[in-house]
Amino acid sequence: MRTSALRLALAALIGIEAVLAQEPPRAVIADVAWIGGTWAGSSGAVTFEERWTPPAGEAMLAVARTIKGPRLVAFEFLRIIQRNGTLVYVAQPSGRPPTEFTLTAIDAESATFENPAHDFPKMIRYARRSDGSLEARVSGGAEKVQTFVFRRQQP
Repeated sequence: MRTSALRLALAALIGIEAVLAQEPPRAVIADVAWIGGTWAGSSGAVTFEERWTPPAGEAMLAVARTIKGPRLVAFEFLRIIQRNGTLVYVAQPSGRPPTEFTLTAIDAESATFENPAHDFPKMIRYARRSDGSLEARVSGGAEKVQTFVFRRQQP
């Protein structure tokens, strides 16, 4: 019985290491240029915004804020940077130290970044929707998912 538990634990560890050791997809900053612009959305009394610069210098920069009624309730500094042939999403909520999320999937309509060691979120996904809106989804697993839908704004 003890040997079986040890084998299971070892198999789980090897599985996690295999996931972490996977090579991220190759990408350049121009592949996510569609995220650039001023975006806003709302849910009830809460408004959320992200303002992304166009790609330049192998990076895109953004500032985000969440407003509830007349009050600023959250802000965040964001970056997508090109590093070692792939992309890295860097988040700094409320000005805290940066947390990096590595690109794990990309196509013409979406980009997914993950950091399995982070508490929440573990995954951040941006997707272009057919109506021209931008969907940002953050999750910490199947049980904890938040989705934000943004509409492009005039600068």
